[in-house]
Amino acid sequence: MSKILIVEDETKIARFVELELKHEGYEVQTAFDGRSGLSMCESWQPDLLILDLMLPELSGIEVCRRLRQQSDIPIIMLTAKDDVSDKVMGLDMGADDYMTKPFAIEELLARIRVALKKHRGDISQTSGVLSAGLLKLEPASYSTSFSGESIALTKKEFDLLHYLWQHEHTAISRDELLENVWGYDFAGDTNIVDVYIRYLRQKIDDRYAIKTIHTIRAVGYMFRYEH
Repeated sequence: MSKILIVEDETKIARFVELELKHEGYEVQTAFDGRSGLSMCESWQPDLLILDLMLPELSGIEVCRRLRQQSDIPIIMLTAKDDVSDKVMGLDMGADDYMTKPFAIEELLARIRVALKKHRGDISQTSGVLSAGLLKLEPASYSTSFSGESIALTKKEFDLLHYLWQHEHTAISRDELLENVWGYDFAGDTNIVDVYIRYLRQKIDDRYAIKTIHTIRAVGYMFRYEH
C-alpha cells in the first residue's frame, strides 16, 4: 500500500482528496501548513507528496526545494494559479507534476498512478551513459557535462534532454514529450515544452557553440549533435 502525504491549507480540499485516496486504497496523512508538511514528510517517509503551492509557515516551493536536497519522492504540486511561470517555478524546484485548481479527482488519481509507476521504474536510473562529441549525459548520477565541465540542469531539463537523446535523429512531437517527460497529457499546454527547450539551448547550445536540439517545423524537436 502506497503512502501519500497531502499538504494543503484549504481544509475542504484536503479532506476531500484524503477521503478519495483512502477509498482507492492508499494510506494517507494530511498537513495544513508547509512546516508541518516538511516535518511529516521527513518522519513518515511517504511514497508521494501532494503539495499546495501557497501555504502558511513555508511555501510549497520552499518545501519542495528543501525536500529535493535529500529525497527524490514524487511531488505533485497544486495551485489556484494557472500561469506558465508558476508551473516552471514548481517544476524547476523539482516537482514531478502540476495541477491547477479546480481539478477533477479522476485526473489527480491518474497522475498519482503515473508518478508512482514512473518513480518505481525510472528509466533514467537504468539507462547507460550517453556521449556525443564532448557532451556527456550520465543518467545514474543525473549529471551532464561538456569537455569535463559540469552543466547544471534541473531535473525536468535533464529528463527532457535524456528523452530526446534516447531518440537521437528522430523527430519528437511536443505532445509526445509532454506525455513521456512530464508523465501525462498536459492538457495541450505545449508551451511549457518550448520554455524548457529554450532553457536547454541557453545552457548547452549557446554556451558551447554547438547544436544539439533542432526544431522540426510542424512536428516538434530532434536531438542531433553538430559542432
